[in-house]
Amino acid sequence: MDINKFFDHTLLAADASYEAIQKLCEEAKQYRFMSVCVNPYYVPVAKKLLEGSGVKVCTVIGFPLGQMSPAAKVYEAGDAVKMGADEVDMVLNVPALKRGDLDFVKNEIRAVKDAVGGRVLKVILECCYLTDEEKVKGCLCAKQAGADFVKTSTGFGKSGATAHDVALMRKAVGTTMGVKAAGGIHTYQDVEDMIRAGANRIGCSHSVEIMKQAKKA
Repeated sequence: MDINKFFDHTLLAADASYEAIQKLCEEAKQYRFMSVCVNPYYVPVAKKLLEGSGVKVCTVIGFPLGQMSPAAKVYEAGDAVKMGADEVDMVLNVPALKRGDLDFVKNEIRAVKDAVGGRVLKVILECCYLTDEEKVKGCLCAKQAGADFVKTSTGFGKSGATAHDVALMRKAVGTTMGVKAAGGIHTYQDVEDMIRAGANRIGCSHSVEIMKQAKKA
């Protein structure tokens, strides 16, 4: 399976160095990954390093808890786009979803989508804190608000992606939206399981290792 274009090659560590971001971008160019995913501080750096490569720059907003004000998320998203982000992964407000305030959830996502314009917006549900019913509601909020993808996890929660969650999310959004699996994906088998369940994007910091495993498979 030619999996390189599934990967958002990711480095979101709090202590990520400039040299590590350089390495991330070089690897992304070498393997022709879909994007690199970095914190907003490194968006201009990644944009410059990847210029002309065809690899996109993805960043995260409202990260990792998603509980700042909607206005803060909107500003952060707009600023990320101005700095060169091609794709934005926003963290959904989990407490608002869990208490059933779906209008708040939808309005916030819609406002962020307006801020990013034609760029791709992915909505992170952080599934480890949600029931299956809540996951479906979160997916439908994202779909109704005009997001492009739903995403399983930040990678900073108590657990990451599962094939069960990916399949549930794919069923909820249908074929018109993307589903991104992220968090705890370490092996080629993990990637195969996620794709089989319905993922069409993989957020991963082990992308190079997995590509090497894929060659041997």
